[in-house]
Amino acid sequence: MWADVSSTLGLLPAFSTVTSNHPLGLSHTGGRPPIRRPASPFLSMQRFTGFAVLFLLLSTASAGFAQGVARNEDWSSITLAGSTLKAQPPLLGERDDYPDFTRELIRVEWRAGDPIDLYVILPKQVQKAPVILYLYGFPSETDRFQNEDFCKLLAKNGFAAVGFVSALTGQRYHDRPIKEWFVSELQESIGSSVHDVEMILNYLDMRGDVDMNCVGMFGEGSGAAIAVLAAAGDSRIKAIDLLNLWGDWPDWLAKSSVVPDQERADYLKSDFLKKVERLDPVEWLSKLKIPVRLQYLYSGLSTPKAAQVRLEKSLSSQAVFVPEAEALRAYRSSSGDRFFDWIKDQARRAQR
Repeated sequence: MWADVSSTLGLLPAFSTVTSNHPLGLSHTGGRPPIRRPASPFLSMQRFTGFAVLFLLLSTASAGFAQGVARNEDWSSITLAGSTLKAQPPLLGERDDYPDFTRELIRVEWRAGDPIDLYVILPKQVQKAPVILYLYGFPSETDRFQNEDFCKLLAKNGFAAVGFVSALTGQRYHDRPIKEWFVSELQESIGSSVHDVEMILNYLDMRGDVDMNCVGMFGEGSGAAIAVLAAAGDSRIKAIDLLNLWGDWPDWLAKSSVVPDQERADYLKSDFLKKVERLDPVEWLSKLKIPVRLQYLYSGLSTPKAAQVRLEKSLSSQAVFVPEAEALRAYRSSSGDRFFDWIKDQARRAQR
């Protein structure tokens, strides 16, 4: 079915080597990934609008972005309480029709200068399908959601799927100096992405074509951290599936291979740690009363062992922790094609 199902699923080590035919755009083995300014698929689709008009719109948006975001959004909160985000009308960029599903590329925006490319995959012949949100971690992109076989897997068993990237990631990393990146702006990267999940759920509710009583979320790496916080703040999420979870920020920032050694000291200062302490999955995992699965398919790379142990100990009693050897064995036995069955089963149970 796939030339490399593990690459398509994005379950290889989060910092493995980029190759030109890799569908996920995963980055290198350690330290800060090379800066890339990926173009949004929307740029090629919307050229008929004229680059001059586009430039004018983006320039105006960027000016508003610099002045408005910090004042109107509280990145330290896991909910939109106290924030004044207002969604602009969504734009349809493309709709593809396949035998088993349809795929839409939607542009949504609630912050000036920060549009989000949202992939919505809907199974055929299913009304109000249960839906899973998929959020892969920094520094991934949305290329995987353009892969027909991957989308077919997501839509298997009558499920809708929604894919996007977090703040300061992929097509959302632009108009910033190179020194500002996901980790240096960790409060914004995590906090604003948690708010994005709530806004995306609002958008899906407005669409009316998925079952909002049956919502799950899969997160990998930083995306898993965002999933924990989003589920803690929004009861519409009925189950979360966490792979290679980031968190326990003091240990993670001190030892993670993601953090360049020359920058590490800056992130261990008390003022930096203070800004992200309310955004630490360690603080929220024990409060979750929904089904949770946590597993690491490899250890000691992006999330150091000390942080993994503390995150595991923070799980509430109903959560499932899958040891690495068992997780790898189960993944390899099915070539990865049943990897998402757990989150689908948990979300489906919310219908009963």
